[in-house]
Amino acid sequence: MAEATTLSNLGQAMGLAASPAAAPVKPAEPKLDAQGRAYATGRRKNAISRVWIKRGKGKITVNGKTIESYFARPVLRMIVQQPLVTSNRLSELDVDCTVVGGGLSGQAGAVRHGLARALTYFEPSLRGALKKGGFLTRDSRAVERKKYGRAKARRRFQFSKR
Repeated sequence: MAEATTLSNLGQAMGLAASPAAAPVKPAEPKLDAQGRAYATGRRKNAISRVWIKRGKGKITVNGKTIESYFARPVLRMIVQQPLVTSNRLSELDVDCTVVGGGLSGQAGAVRHGLARALTYFEPSLRGALKKGGFLTRDSRAVERKKYGRAKARRRFQFSKR
């Protein structure tokens, strides 16, 4: 009994135990601009995307083009739409984004990252599902630089005795 009292007193001393006067936790507020849009930045490899989302009919535009014309490969379109599919908001939100740098694969990953972050600002309750899907984590993998004295980053020149 004395051990339990000591632990509770220790918790109170360290500020870990909840006191009755503790303020209740408020749910997170959406971060929207004057037009009712949420904004976020996404990155992947050398690509950087800026994403705005708002209520709409599910239209996605990338650099002023439709998603079908910008990302012609179905795999890239699927990558971009993953956060919307996970959160069941594919036909409820309009997405407008600009993306620069890198190739198409990196750009699709950057748009996905930015879209997931914008969704958490638009609807904070979706954060758990997006975090579980791994969409909020920035993929830090990038191409390794070429070193001098090597053919590529790690590849050595072919050895010859002559």
